Amino acid sequence: MSIVADQAVAHATVEDSASRAQHLRVQEPTPTAEFQPKSISVIFPAYNEEANIEQSVIMARTVMAKFFAPENIEIIVVNDGSADRTAEVLNRLAEQSSDLRVIHHARNRGYGAALRSGLYEARHDLVFFSDADLQFDLAEIRHFLKHVKDFDIVAGYRINRADDPIRLINAWGWNKLVWLTLGLPIKDIDCAFKLFRRQIFDDIQLTSVGAMVNTELLALAVKRGLKIKELPVSHYPRSAGEQTGANLRVVAKAFRELFSMYRRLKHTE
Repeated sequence: MSIVADQAVAHATVEDSASRAQHLRVQEPTPTAEFQPKSISVIFPAYNEEANIEQSVIMARTVMAKFFAPENIEIIVVNDGSADRTAEVLNRLAEQSSDLRVIHHARNRGYGAALRSGLYEARHDLVFFSDADLQFDLAEIRHFLKHVKDFDIVAGYRINRADDPIRLINAWGWNKLVWLTLGLPIKDIDCAFKLFRRQIFDDIQLTSVGAMVNTELLALAVKRGLKIKELPVSHYPRSAGEQTGANLRVVAKAFRELFSMYRRLKHTE
């Protein structure tokens, strides 16, 4: 199935950040009515991933079939205006498989916009998202599934992160900046290995169109008192395609959205 979609800092002191961290602390699990998920939506934002996307879809299908009945699995790939053959590959795969839904953005709208398109199209009990670059072992979701009865979100953090030194430095700086501005107590904010109860997206409305989307999602979740569990995940080198996260335009957009988020949260306190 194929869908075409093309819709239309402030300064923070360390003391202020510590105070905000206390306000935005991750909640411990509390007794709730038993949550028994029977289905899952897997989401891949994709931009110029013609070399990786088919294997990503196959891996998702194979792994999720170990935990869910085939009719209770859907894979949603959001092609964010790719300039390569990503759309062609996805359309071929969608014709062959009823579990694959493809959303095409007519132009490149950004990582956040692509992720949002997938999240709000998801129909199943659980929503899992990852990147389509094959840098994660999706089989590690087995550890995450053990915690969905007690937590609204299970978020991964990368161990032995397989990125070049510049990306590692950028990631360290970004995590520190997010802590200073939002006080968000998350180990690896942008790790693309996260599992959610789908129902949380009935209440959380994301607006970020760029790389800030993970920060926005987790900040709003913590502010609403949702329960978050963090688990380590393996991370592997990218073997094909190119990363875009260090692109200056992407970085500048993330900074603008971060400071906008800071003002938004401060306004609602």
